[in-house]
Amino acid sequence: MVNKKRTMEIILIQDVDNLGAKNEVVKVKNGYARNYLLPRQLAVENSLSNKKQLEERMKQVKKKEDKMLAEINSVIAKLNEAPLKLGAKTGTSGKIFGSVTSLQISRAIREQKGYEIDRKKITLPDEVKELGTYKATIDFGNGKSTEVEFEVVAE
Repeated sequence: MVNKKRTMEIILIQDVDNLGAKNEVVKVKNGYARNYLLPRQLAVENSLSNKKQLEERMKQVKKKEDKMLAEINSVIAKLNEAPLKLGAKTGTSGKIFGSVTSLQISRAIREQKGYEIDRKKITLPDEVKELGTYKATIDFGNGKSTEVEFEVVAE
């Protein structure tokens, strides 16, 4: 007997280019699924037990994201409580020798607020070369970012 059903539904285990994202249910041709996706463990058949596993994975991912968002919100609240103080060596006119970098802000956050934030996530305004108050943007990913106020003071 010939299988007249030419397509099958599968659940993707990993992102597959030009097909879909992880945990997505898609329809593909039988041959593509049986000869490529299933043997390489990029997908599983859309069966009842696999659907239940998918739902459970989605619940775990949602729980993890909620926990992470709560953590990010508490970090943002802590960062916005008071401005950071950055000491810099200055000349007589109030100009800084060099400029303030994201690494210095990352260190100041670690020392003054107790959080480890990667310097690559920190975006500074144009070069900070004078004493004063400035704002830097920290991007946490997931569309969450905040502006942190910092004050450059003479050492």
